[in-house]
Amino acid sequence: MADYINHLLFGIYPYIALAVLAIGSIVRFDREPYSWRASSSQLLRRKQLIWGSVLFHLGVLVVFFGHLVGLLVPIWVFESLHVKHEWKQVLAVVAGGIAGTFSFIGATMLLHRRLFDARIRVNSTFADTGILVLLWLQLALGLMTIPVSLGHLDGKEMVKFMAWANGIFTFDQAASSYLVGSSPIFRVHIFLGLTIFLLFPFTRLVHMLSAPVRYLWRPGYQVVRSRKLAS
Repeated sequence: MADYINHLLFGIYPYIALAVLAIGSIVRFDREPYSWRASSSQLLRRKQLIWGSVLFHLGVLVVFFGHLVGLLVPIWVFESLHVKHEWKQVLAVVAGGIAGTFSFIGATMLLHRRLFDARIRVNSTFADTGILVLLWLQLALGLMTIPVSLGHLDGKEMVKFMAWANGIFTFDQAASSYLVGSSPIFRVHIFLGLTIFLLFPFTRLVHMLSAPVRYLWRPGYQVVRSRKLAS
């Protein structure tokens, strides 16, 4: 029974979450393009919004790309470059801990602002508040994994997660088995992360896919007004 549940959560559920993430995002962009944004409440508690948003987004970017590289790059790539797993583990604890702390502080400020300002709370949807709560919990869980990681500085525990993530994207039917024996807090952290992917298309998080990077190379425009003299 335990093996079946483990396979269901970490062998089947990841594909459901990723499929909903991809298909749901495409369908929403096609059918509801005007909802593809993060609703603004910047006129209310602006200072708290700015500090919370900056801390949250900077930290999350580091955490996201750290997970992306750390989990999805094939293990043999690191080994061929003679990058020891011990080094990766220490880097994950230090850099991830700092970035995660920044994100957690920012998320706490944003969540406090949304829950304890009556005007913002009234104008917030269930999805707005719910996804922020899930992100806060996910960041808290991530920070709680640090003490556990400090007991596995040899990097062997990290290799399990790398093997699982690589296995999911290479359709390895035994991928879920790589997580057997890992600390429960890591598995809860992974499950909640997959759930956030599942809910992604139905929340304001979709604005992450519309980062205005094209403005970096778009030529500038200048608006000029001219006054024609009456003849």
